[in-house]
Amino acid sequence: MDKTKLTLGRKMDQIVSATVEIAQGKLQGVVKDGVLRFNGIPYAKPPVGALRWQPPQAADGWAGVRDASKFGNICPQVASAAGAVLGGTPGTRSEDCLYLNIQTPGCDGAKRAVMVWIHGGAFVTGAGSVGTYNGKYLVPRGDIVLVTINYRLGAFGFLNLRDASGGKLPGTGAEGLADQVMALRWVKDNIAQFGGDPDNVTIFGESAGGMSVGALLGMPSAKGLFHKAIPQSGASDIGTPREATAKTGKLLLDKLNGVDPREAPWEAILEIQKAIIEAPRESGGMPFGPTADGAILPGRAIDAVAAGSAAGVPVMTGTTRDEWNLFTIAAPNIKSLDEAGLRRLTTKMVGEAHVDAVLSAYTEGTPFERWNAINTDHTFFVPATRLLDAQEKHAPVYAYRFDWPSPMKGLGSCHALELGFMFGTMRLKGAAPFFGAGEEAEAVSDAMMDAWIAFAKSGNPSNDTGGAWLRYDSRKRATMIFGDGAPKMTSAPNEARRKAWSSVAAAKIGA
Repeated sequence: MDKTKLTLGRKMDQIVSATVEIAQGKLQGVVKDGVLRFNGIPYAKPPVGALRWQPPQAADGWAGVRDASKFGNICPQVASAAGAVLGGTPGTRSEDCLYLNIQTPGCDGAKRAVMVWIHGGAFVTGAGSVGTYNGKYLVPRGDIVLVTINYRLGAFGFLNLRDASGGKLPGTGAEGLADQVMALRWVKDNIAQFGGDPDNVTIFGESAGGMSVGALLGMPSAKGLFHKAIPQSGASDIGTPREATAKTGKLLLDKLNGVDPREAPWEAILEIQKAIIEAPRESGGMPFGPTADGAILPGRAIDAVAAGSAAGVPVMTGTTRDEWNLFTIAAPNIKSLDEAGLRRLTTKMVGEAHVDAVLSAYTEGTPFERWNAINTDHTFFVPATRLLDAQEKHAPVYAYRFDWPSPMKGLGSCHALELGFMFGTMRLKGAAPFFGAGEEAEAVSDAMMDAWIAFAKSGNPSNDTGGAWLRYDSRKRATMIFGDGAPKMTSAPNEARRKAWSSVAAAKIGA
């Protein structure tokens, strides 16, 4: 039975609002740009008070009609320059942040393909409300349903207090991933009311969101909640050992000076989190990444994928060509890197036994440019190929690379640049300085949107706009290149660089 009520406006009978009834209660959304939007829907109870660092709990219902015209709160975080470039992160910071947003062409029982977006931000920033993730172009173009979610970030979602406290405190370091699973369960139970098909769900995400997708591929609790996956600039080399993340937990406890972390204001915890991130020698490069806690994330996700944890789930993954440029563009000291410094940093990354093999594959450019290329491959490209190699035995897999350069000097095809093209939001006002503009840019965007849509619908990204894709295999390594003229398939791009990492242990690969 159709439980959607549409309210018509006075001008040209334009639909301006819609009311949907789900198990929790009634929601009133709005229509904008021809798309029905339902924002700020709680998918779990607020993880506050006694629920801080606890597994997510099913959301409560409500009486009457809930206003779903505005985004919900965003998780506690420190504003980032990357967030500003991507259009800002609307919302009030609060621990009460477990909300999702839905955009759909219609709440009509049409059983459309569903795409669930998991945002990036190094597991410490971001939200589903970021401007670049607007579905105003993707949703009507593909006649799909788009869901964007929030999940607990930083110390609230990825802090291993259990081991840091000898079991006295909650917090395994993987609660943020558990939130994502809870959101997917909510989608399975409710998305049909928004015109979506609960049996055709694709998860996709970028950076930390891509790593989250890579983790979900290896998590037993996520099995069956999605049917296809697109990890972008992030893969399954994720899951830090408990003994390592316990060190970050101890750092935070020490800085609290005896205050029970369950009773500390979130603002105080966020300040300590900021101090830990700004002192990487103490805590490592990404101190708030997911812990392989043995339950939520049983172990390193890539090992589970190789063993068949995501059997039958098609995967499409890839990177931008110059990922690391985004992270060093504002680092003047490293731009003066010399040969000795390059060798020292690379040795620290891969170990003395592998440094010569790795450096021999990076011979073009200045030491600074080669260091960027090494980090691009270490953190993004090599994990992507290892995921493809692991999953090809269990399901169809496809690879892409994004080569379009940003107009901003020095960025090249940097991290996060593909987002505006894949969502189509490079067309939004103010986006051109970072993404670029013009007919060629829009053609790249059209080809990417249609590939993502086709994959979400069928598990194969081939489409009329961008052409046919070849499946990836470990022999030919077929890869679709976007951004250098028309989309084109190539075989084994950067193969010499990929081979240089073949003997480097998995524990030294990834973020």
